[in-house]
This record gives sequence, structure tokens and C-alpha cells, in this order.
Amino acid sequence: MTPRGAAGITLVLALLALAALYAVWFIEDRHWLATQLVFTLPPLLLATALLLGWRKAAYWSSVLALAWFSHGVMSAWSHPGTRLLALLEVALALGVIGAASLPGIRARFRRSGR
Repeated sequence: MTPRGAAGITLVLALLALAALYAVWFIEDRHWLATQLVFTLPPLLLATALLLGWRKAAYWSSVLALAWFSHGVMSAWSHPGTRLLALLEVALALGVIGAASLPGIRARFRRSGR
């Protein structure tokens, strides 16, 4: 497995959980195929890219997580019937952003031997 450390594994797991959430959330949607292509496929592709070692996968995961976060907030606010799923989406999107950013944050604040 290519993801390094706990942050990489957490990122892959969060992306897979997000894809599973979307698969369940939109299972009865009238436009099932479209929702699966737009919502479920991107996190699956990014998780696969991380496992295959694509260096920019973490970056693109965090970029798309901003859209997933916005979608979750909007859905939680405007659709009370799916509020729990939307808040779970928000939490997973924040997890993706945190896990994707953690290696850079650690590198930035690592103490130098000066």
C-alpha cells in the first residue's frame, strides 16, 4: 500500500467512506447513474490513485473536499430529512482535508536542528 503513515491510510479510508455514504444516500434517486458518476466515482478514483501512488491525489482530494463540505452544509440546512447524512458528509470532508493536509503541516512545523 502506497499511502504513507496514518494520515495516508486515514485519507484513503475517509474517501472510501465518503463514496459509500454517497452510494447509500442516492440509492433511490431518479437519476441514479448521474448521481453515482458525480458523487460516488470521484472519491473512489482518488482513493485508487492514492493506493497507486499518484502524488497529487491528496491535493485533489482536499480540493474536492471543499465542494463536498459545501454540499453537506447546504443539504443539512435545506433538507431536514437528510440532515444526518449531510452532517456525516461534512465530517468526512473535514477528515479528508485534515488527512490530506497533515503531512504538509508536520513538515512546516518540524523543528530544525539549528
